Amino acid sequence: MRYRWAVLAAGTIAAACGAALFVTGLPVLVPVLREEHDLSLGEIGVLLASAWAGSALTLLLWGLAADRFGERLALAAGLGICAVCLVGAAYAPSFMALVTLLALAGASGASVNSAGGRAVMHWFGAHERGLALGIRQTAIPIGGLVGALAVPPLAEAGGSRAAFLFLAGLCASGALIGALVLRPGEPGRTLDAGPVLRDARLWRISLASGLYVFAQVVVLGFAVVFLHDEHGLSNAAAALVVAASQVLGGVFRVAAGRWSDVVSARVGPLRRVGLAISASFVVVAALAGGPVALLVIALALAGGLSMAWNGLSFAAVAELAGARRSGAAIGLQQTVLSGVGVVAPLAFAATVSRTSWAFALVATAAFPLAGWLALAPLRRE
Repeated sequence: MRYRWAVLAAGTIAAACGAALFVTGLPVLVPVLREEHDLSLGEIGVLLASAWAGSALTLLLWGLAADRFGERLALAAGLGICAVCLVGAAYAPSFMALVTLLALAGASGASVNSAGGRAVMHWFGAHERGLALGIRQTAIPIGGLVGALAVPPLAEAGGSRAAFLFLAGLCASGALIGALVLRPGEPGRTLDAGPVLRDARLWRISLASGLYVFAQVVVLGFAVVFLHDEHGLSNAAAALVVAASQVLGGVFRVAAGRWSDVVSARVGPLRRVGLAISASFVVVAALAGGPVALLVIALALAGGLSMAWNGLSFAAVAELAGARRSGAAIGLQQTVLSGVGVVAPLAFAATVSRTSWAFALVATAAFPLAGWLALAPLRRE
């Protein structure tokens, strides 16, 4: 059925529009925001955590809303409100106002995760769902690439205001595309999250995914600051390293999804990706002092690998929960990820301040390794 590819395209584009803010738009804006608001490293951590904090509070609710009212309404409403919040962020009079508006943007924009994932789950069969969700999850690196390439020159020309207005326009576009392409679907009859919350397997995959996302948040949130402060790269040059990681992340997500379809398993490939992420961070930590040429290659590769697992995790929780409750299951998983996303920048910034970049990076490698261990009981499923 051809319409399923239209659903996949719409969900991917809408998610990419939101990802341009959350993945790289805000992190690459950090140097500009630091100057505009005179921020410390700790305050930078708070700023990066704000959008994750907002989404952590609403992801499960958006998943339930998608199950109950359909993907189109949930996606369009959430991204539309997110666009309004970003317009407000462009004119925020203070640091606290900016943090509040970014938290609200995260809370509303979170709708795209559950709604888009549920739509793909509904329209694609098990034999191609890994590939489809892998393609859908390329939205994150695609949006990240757009943010990494477009935001720095906009911020240089017009400050953070121009960048936030651009990001608001992207979210509004994603809302419009979702409203026009997605059908109302067949919503469920209940908002009961009990069966999802009681499933220990869903919690295990979600928690393991949270350990993986710690590494993703670190490399995407702090790569620009690290390369700028420690190795003297310009903001634009450092952002290109992040952009390269987005390209690699997109390739890895599609390849991992297809791999899982071929072997008819999600958890096994998911565990192997975790080992690869851990190893890549050990290499980055070893090269933290240079040479710069090798460091940027290792950092881009680590960033790409840190994004390779997401489609596999999406598919695993959605299939375990079943199509009717897939929105809630994805919402649970994304809530855990957002909770880790709140903690990760704060913890990493504190670790760097008290120790060194190299120590903080090698400590980060322990998180995906712990995720690999956590998934061991599910490796036969």
